[in-house]
Parts: sequence; structure tokens; C-alpha cells
Amino acid sequence: MGNVGDAEALAALRWRRVTQERGYDGDNREQFVAALRDWMAAHAETHIPFVAEKDGAVVGMAWLMVGVRVPTPGAYERRFGDVQSVFVVPELRNDGIGALLIGKLLEAADEKGLEHVTVHSSERAVAFYRRHGFGYQKTSLIRE
Repeated sequence: MGNVGDAEALAALRWRRVTQERGYDGDNREQFVAALRDWMAAHAETHIPFVAEKDGAVVGMAWLMVGVRVPTPGAYERRFGDVQSVFVVPELRNDGIGALLIGKLLEAADEKGLEHVTVHSSERAVAFYRRHGFGYQKTSLIRE
């Protein structure tokens, strides 16, 4: 698992993702690193980062968002998870790094006793998540 000390490396991955894969061409990288560090500290209880390293460099990340659900008479503490911001540097994709990240994230979800874990995926990554036990649930609706 990552921590606030990993903010710069995590910000670098997020920056790389949005600049290379989504076409963002901003020049406020240092401001973004500071903002992410502050955000991580403020959301440490609800957003848990997982990092993958190779040769001392952070090359992948995944986040587990932990949310709370309305209590029921049989369960006063109900929590769920959502997989967010999974990214592996393109040159190391298909080397098992994403699988390791998701495996560790799901282990943590189990340890936390989360009722379920969701993911909102790109079409490209659906097969990856299905290989890791995710499936479609017909009762979920999303307002866009």
C-alpha cells in the first residue's frame, strides 16, 4: 500500500496518464503534486493507494475507495469499495503488474470486510476485471 510519502510518484503517474492518454497539455505539474499530497492526507481514511515498483521506480497504481452504506437492523456498519485510477505505465503492461495491484487491493477489501467492490472501467479493461472476478450486475443503474 502507498502513503502520503508516495504522493509525488502517484501524481507523476496520474500526470502521465492524463497527458499521454487523454491529451491534457497543462504545465502545472508541481501544483498538481502539491494538491494530490494534500488530497491524500485529507482522504487517507477513504482512499487507499496501492503502488507497484520496479527497479526502485513506481510503475503502477490502483486506488481503493472505501464508502459507507446505510445501516440495516442486522448490520450497523456497512462498507463497500470502488476501484479507482488503475494505471500501469504502457511499456510494462501485460507483465502482470496490474494483476498484482488488483490482487493486493482485493485482499485489502476482504480484510476490511467490504460488502462488495465495484469498478467503472473503460471497454479496453473489461476483460482484465472479469479475469479478476468482476462481473456485471443487472440491478445497477448509472445516471450520466
